[in-house]
Amino acid sequence: MNSNLPGKGTPPKKDRRDAARESARLMREAQQKKDKRNKLFLRGGIGAGLVAIAVVVALVIVNSNGPAAAGPLNMASDGVLLTGDGTTITAVPTAALAADATPVATDQTKLTSTANIVVYADYLCPYCGQFETTNGTAINSWVTAGNATLEYHPISILDANSAGTKYSTRAANAAVCVANYQPAAFPAVNAALFAQQPAESTAGLTDQELVSLVTTAGATDAGITKCITDGAFKSWVGNATKRALAGPLPNSTTLTKVAGTPTVLVNGVAYTGSLTDATVFSTFVQDQVTAAAKK
Repeated sequence: MNSNLPGKGTPPKKDRRDAARESARLMREAQQKKDKRNKLFLRGGIGAGLVAIAVVVALVIVNSNGPAAAGPLNMASDGVLLTGDGTTITAVPTAALAADATPVATDQTKLTSTANIVVYADYLCPYCGQFETTNGTAINSWVTAGNATLEYHPISILDANSAGTKYSTRAANAAVCVANYQPAAFPAVNAALFAQQPAESTAGLTDQELVSLVTTAGATDAGITKCITDGAFKSWVGNATKRALAGPLPNSTTLTKVAGTPTVLVNGVAYTGSLTDATVFSTFVQDQVTAAAKK
């Protein structure tokens, strides 16, 4: 994939100091919000500024304590795996798993010539929105060209931050409905969910507005509307979120579980750099490809 990614490089020390200062500032602001609202706030930066992850796990368990639900099509790994052939992105088809079945991890040993990108994201998480806005177009171009794969895991850890509507779960359910019925439309729907991302502490989009969003993005299969309005995969989203938070994370060499969103892995290595600098991320991807080639 060398011809499609920028060359290697290391951000200057000043940028790293500025990033560290910005990270510290965001951590302070997150704690202040938590103290004022007495609510959960989980910072979205990867592996930094984590607040009360045990409470996150507890909240997810409470919010998903219904009976186990059968999984969607095309998400046997708890994520939808997207690949490209030079012109088109397609989802790798998988059967729906029965309730309580153990997810089947993607076999990355068969994907040795690509950058294998895995993303765990919450559609209410502003930091996930930053990552998508900064890198989404480039990632899709790499996948289209066949130089990368993308495995996307919609999870819900910020339900408490949507004025009682559980927007994180409803938005994730909408994305999963698309993966189940019309997976080729998933990249466009994923981008649209972040393009119209509501602010935290607001109710977010209604189910009908989510239907309109995915339809406008090109997901027009007849089964999707009812899937969204019925919340067909809400329980599954909750259980998949619990699995991500409890670990172990498949195909990860540096993380045992999700401890914040977005969690991004490239060839098993966690990305901990800037969420708003595309060059930093593309350099990281290139570095992981280079490292894999030497093995």
